[in-house]
Amino acid sequence: MLVYQDLLSGDELLSDSFPYKEIENGILWEVEGKWVVQGAVDVDIGANPSAEGAGEDEGVDDQAVKVVDIVDTFRLQEQPPFDKKQFVAFVKKFIKTLTPKLNEEQQQHFKKNIEGATKFLLSKLSDLQFFVGESMHDDGTVVFAYYKEGATDPTFLYFAHALKEVKC
Repeated sequence: MLVYQDLLSGDELLSDSFPYKEIENGILWEVEGKWVVQGAVDVDIGANPSAEGAGEDEGVDDQAVKVVDIVDTFRLQEQPPFDKKQFVAFVKKFIKTLTPKLNEEQQQHFKKNIEGATKFLLSKLSDLQFFVGESMHDDGTVVFAYYKEGATDPTFLYFAHALKEVKC
């Protein structure tokens, strides 16, 4: 199994059990999340509820909650949204922090294509949710989520260059 850690904070942000698609010249990874129900399992023992006098809602577990699989699995922490000015300031700081951690080839690719990825994210800014890793490190990589037109499950966007592949 491969786990992808944040190059800046060391937090685990993704694994290979969530397939990704490269977009924006490989600067961003797009990953489909899913809403899942988490909690105690309702076990059907084969009894006839109507014969037992059970109501419609009997067997519903109050402990069950709906969560997004990626957020839950990697304990991502939602952050307040950015306005355009805050987002541009974040990207500038992110570029300055991340670039020295990349090798020469990665730096060239990143610098050449980050502007297009930034414009793509800015075009969706009002629809984005913002997440950071479990440690909530100040300089950690931000993970973005949004709902594509008509989708009921969120799509996550990761900065590919900010992820370090670790074999488990």
